[in-house]
Amino acid sequence: MRFGHFDDQNREYVITQPDTPLPWINYLGSKDFLALISNTAGGYAFYRDARLRRLTRYRYNDVPADSGSRFLYLRQDGSSDEMKPVVWSPTGGPVRRPLDAYECRHGLGYTRIRSRFDSIECASLFFVPPDDTLEIWQVSVTNRRRRRAELSLWGAVEFCLWDAWDDATNFQRNLSLGEVEVDPGAIYHKTEYRERRNHFAYFACSHETAGFDTQRSAFLGPRRGWEAPLAVEMDQAAGSLAAGWHPIGAHQVHLTLEPGETQTVVFLLGYHENPPDDKFDPPGSQSLNTRTVRPIIERFTQAREVQLAFEALKDGWDRLLDACQVATPDPDTDRMVNIWNAYQTIINFSVSRSASYFETGVGRGIGFRDSCQDLLGCVHLIPERARARLLDLAATQLPDGGAYHQFQPLTKRGNHDIGSGFNDDPLWLVMAAAAYLKETGDWGVLDVPVPFDNLPGTELPLYEHVRRSVQYTLDRLGPHGLPLIGRADWNDCLNLNSHATEPG
Repeated sequence: MRFGHFDDQNREYVITQPDTPLPWINYLGSKDFLALISNTAGGYAFYRDARLRRLTRYRYNDVPADSGSRFLYLRQDGSSDEMKPVVWSPTGGPVRRPLDAYECRHGLGYTRIRSRFDSIECASLFFVPPDDTLEIWQVSVTNRRRRRAELSLWGAVEFCLWDAWDDATNFQRNLSLGEVEVDPGAIYHKTEYRERRNHFAYFACSHETAGFDTQRSAFLGPRRGWEAPLAVEMDQAAGSLAAGWHPIGAHQVHLTLEPGETQTVVFLLGYHENPPDDKFDPPGSQSLNTRTVRPIIERFTQAREVQLAFEALKDGWDRLLDACQVATPDPDTDRMVNIWNAYQTIINFSVSRSASYFETGVGRGIGFRDSCQDLLGCVHLIPERARARLLDLAATQLPDGGAYHQFQPLTKRGNHDIGSGFNDDPLWLVMAAAAYLKETGDWGVLDVPVPFDNLPGTELPLYEHVRRSVQYTLDRLGPHGLPLIGRADWNDCLNLNSHATEPG
């Protein structure tokens, strides 16, 4: 069965039904704010680090799979007093009510999902504006009936308590921590903000809201999941304020649509930081300083600004991809080389496999070898970012020329639990440096002082890091003069059953 096709003209992949064999995902953002989104709007968002700055929760072993992260609901009353109200998800989930029409378009840094149910059309656009730390949901609802439609639109997220590993395991602590504030049209997630954080998340809405909830149990109701929230069914938010347990953000908007009328609502999921000496307003209180984030919310809840940001996103990807285009007799080759392979390499460069639907983002961080390899594929498209990544990689190198196999992108510190001893890792730094030099001719990068193990005072030129990478291998040769296999070296598999006698 075919579930979709390529649209080369618009540089999109079109998915034609929501029940794909597995969630088919796209990535939003490519720098600091990143998100995964499936063809039913599942996934999660994070700032720079999928473990240490996770904004929203995601359950990998959930059944049914991919139960959501971006929760959108439409509700209408029953057509008679005897009929129950009808609730559906315009994205295909988590309410799995069959839709009359559905289409998902994964584009370059954005995803569109269009649907129709009972002559109500909904078009949702999800994207991250270039150089901003927020995700935009633009939701347009159109009435195709011959009569007026009275609807409620709900948008909701479930906040993660920042460290995704701790959030999923340390319940005796985390169930006491959740904390929020609410302004008109904006919900702020500020768990640990008072004690040890300068950052917070927010979920905002462009329209006047009919209600809100910030406590998951109040929104969902007893013994219910995201597929059947009680607040949506009853068309009544509880106005709950989370204090511990499970903080969420949920906005309710009433829509009255005349025949043929369209109304557009914008939801924003964002990350923001305040200066350490200006965290509270008024100073000395426990109230969040929202002065610095309010202009951002006001800007991106305006339709014109959303359109400008989306055009800037598309223009940016066009410029990147247009830097290298081929023309061959085979359209499939052209499609992959000119669009999707290039797109994939830049996304890989951004997340380095640290976050996907198979890698949870809580364990490995960014791989040293992986990141060097990713740089090879896109140095010609993003040379400035490749240079910065090259220096970051060198800074995690150890003084003997070895390297941590992984490091956290937020802290740029090596993963001590995994450690070093992966003998092929250092040689990939040589390959990455050579690729960057060949593409840019920036020989000055070899003179840039870079520390070892991120320790101040250990800085030596990048050239010395490259030299020590080679020396590390020369110092570890076997009896035949060939480089010794280390831990999970050379495609990960050669030693995995050789160096331990205990299971696991």
